[in-house]
Amino acid sequence: MHVLVIGSGLAGINAALLASEFADVTLLSKSELQDTNTQRAQGGIAAAITALDDPRLHAEDTIRAGAGLCDPVAVRALTAEGANAIERLLKLGVNFDRDRDGELSLATEGAHSTPRVLHAGGDQTGVHIQSALMRRLAEANVDVRTGVAVTDLTIEAGRCVGATTDGRETILADAVILATGGAGALYRTTTNPANATGDGVALAFRAGAVVRDPEFVQFHPTALVSEDSAFLISEALRGEGAVLLNSDGDRFMADVHPDAELAPRSVVAQAMTETMRRDDSEHVLLDVSHLDSDFLRERFPGVYRGALQRGHDITAGPIPVAPAAHYHMGGIYTDIDGRTTVQGLFAAGECASTGAHGANRVASNSLLEAVVFSSRAVESVRSNANQADIPEGEIGTLRLNPICGAPSWSSLRRTMNDLVGISRTDRDLRNAIEHFGEWSERGGDQADPSLTLAALTARLIAEAALQRTETRGSHLRLDYPDASPAWQRHSLWQLARE
Repeated sequence: MHVLVIGSGLAGINAALLASEFADVTLLSKSELQDTNTQRAQGGIAAAITALDDPRLHAEDTIRAGAGLCDPVAVRALTAEGANAIERLLKLGVNFDRDRDGELSLATEGAHSTPRVLHAGGDQTGVHIQSALMRRLAEANVDVRTGVAVTDLTIEAGRCVGATTDGRETILADAVILATGGAGALYRTTTNPANATGDGVALAFRAGAVVRDPEFVQFHPTALVSEDSAFLISEALRGEGAVLLNSDGDRFMADVHPDAELAPRSVVAQAMTETMRRDDSEHVLLDVSHLDSDFLRERFPGVYRGALQRGHDITAGPIPVAPAAHYHMGGIYTDIDGRTTVQGLFAAGECASTGAHGANRVASNSLLEAVVFSSRAVESVRSNANQADIPEGEIGTLRLNPICGAPSWSSLRRTMNDLVGISRTDRDLRNAIEHFGEWSERGGDQADPSLTLAALTARLIAEAALQRTETRGSHLRLDYPDASPAWQRHSLWQLARE
């Protein structure tokens, strides 16, 4: 049996390692192995592992933050298997931080009602996880190929049987697992690496798979934003007591939500956006300087160094922060076993939409999802499972050129930032879609297959955002500021066939 894994973050490498126990495995990464969102994760991984916590409580927190769109079955699977996921990572060699008694150290982050976030190296959790996975991958019987981009999936008689690369090589496989990560780099301002461009969503959509909730893009509330970059300031700082201030130096989150700075991310990001608009400012202020400076440097070494390199000292006073594109809750529809609606095609990690995050992801649930559902996907591959059933609900079909294209990365990212960003309107979304249509007619830049895929995923986000005429979770419509009971449902999309 041959299994093809596309992606090298936590979901991809975990899937490759597990599949190598019973199959020949090829893993493709379009960049270097460490160029992933996993590598950049700061806060940690959430799991109910103590006697004072419970998976059911973790599930309740997750559902409460998900703004009415969490799939309870997926949430139960995610939280019930949390302890097993941590054991898996410990077995792979991840050295999580421990307290003076040798017990795993746990932090509190937004929307979690109790400390349950494990971390490593203070705020270097992703680096530690990615490094441990790469060490194990080097020891495993896996054919690893870096610098190889996938341009298309190979479909025969309705079944995915492999993929075509940018070197025009077709790699055949009995099962293909998409673990291509997120889509934050569709935006000019993002915490993601430049290769996080939503390739997997576009690949699956072109292959006929159902895509779910693409409109839900989470903007992390706190990033140090410059003209062409955004440095993530971990939510864990707010968990330790950092506060958000307006231009007058006053706190504002306590008036917005009972949990103040630890409210769900969508609530915090939208409150910041409104405060910035009211203050006519490009940022608000984050202040953690009231905490001991030695503690801050030890607990948040990466944030401390990164901010210092950008001219800001978190121990000395407030620093300017603004929301930045961070995580894609939408993606390729899968069931809880990683199965898409196309036979032979599986997906896990950020490119998949399991339904566990709903309309707004809880902090540190993403790494947990990557472990839990990539493991379940491999079990589906092992058992030669059929494709997932088509999800219930109305499926919107897009009759468009699947080779969308765009003139350039800068034009695509500018359009997404300006017209399909954290706050949206009918006029802006229609303008964005008009741009995509014009680019499609002109053919865009066909020399860059990743840009072609990125433009298609961007188009899906814009089309779904236009259709959802309400505000829910991370989807903020200025012209429809309230949640609508009629829209307490998933949006489903599939390529229209001639």
